[in-house]
Amino acid sequence: MTKAFAGTDRLELLQTFVRIVDAGSLSAAAVALGTTQPTISRRLQQLERSLGLRLLQRSTHSMAPTEDGQRCYEHARSLLERWDAAEADLRGVQDVPRGRLRVVVPHAFGQQQLVVPLLDFLRRHPEVSVEWLLHDRLPDFIGQGVDCAIRVGAVDEPGLVAVRLAEVPRLVVAAPGLWGDGPPPAEPEALAALPWLAAGSFYRDEIELQDRRSGEWRRLAIQPRLTTDSLYALREAARGGAGAAIISSWLVAEDLADGRLVHLAPDWRAAPLPVVLLHPPARLQPARLRAFIAAMRAAMPTLSGMVPATRASA
Repeated sequence: MTKAFAGTDRLELLQTFVRIVDAGSLSAAAVALGTTQPTISRRLQQLERSLGLRLLQRSTHSMAPTEDGQRCYEHARSLLERWDAAEADLRGVQDVPRGRLRVVVPHAFGQQQLVVPLLDFLRRHPEVSVEWLLHDRLPDFIGQGVDCAIRVGAVDEPGLVAVRLAEVPRLVVAAPGLWGDGPPPAEPEALAALPWLAAGSFYRDEIELQDRRSGEWRRLAIQPRLTTDSLYALREAARGGAGAAIISSWLVAEDLADGRLVHLAPDWRAAPLPVVLLHPPARLQPARLRAFIAAMRAAMPTLSGMVPATRASA
């Protein structure tokens, strides 16, 4: 053991630093750890000296991790969680879900569809807290301390474990009358003549639709008047009559029922999007993550506008 760490356990120093950042102050961390503020301050100074880094930026009214401190926090949190899992496994204790879970979810999907199963999960596991992060990009799991991420759409990440949860049907929709007089278009050829909106993450200058009756696929070139990466913006533009769009069924169910949007070519649909939960491979997986994965696998296919996955994964 180095001189800087003499007399103090390395894990204790890292645990103290994580608690300081989580609590927001030295005094709050002292209360949480059942010790005194001078002790907390001494441990922080010892950790900073041992690493040769300044970990916290403090002023009269605020405290925040430095850039090095944030990196230290993410690594320390991940290390402590792995240690807890290893200790529980080696001791053979009952692994009750507890601790904090950091989850990244898509903006629209995470705000609307996933909140109900999230709240049910929290009710079932009172010793677990969740940090619910809304991002449409794939996170750096280790660097950002992320436990798992839920993605909508195809994912090709061989270094991650992918759990297929459900599928999202997608429909061609438009505001009433966008096509002019007469009934709404029923065949793909009529759709190509309409003004279009594009969801940049899923389609841009062409669409593919499948006939549910025969299984036949048709590919159509489109020239979008608006391309966006926001599903909410796409829906609002479609409601406003700016063009036709392919939108997830869960997002437009109420609009179709109320007549704000019309389902075009109802016998033709775009390929459904898979909903996938991703997490780094780990031999010792925390109980809270196992419980969360089980909860999402059970809840996802039952949500409005969702269907069971056609191909399950481990």
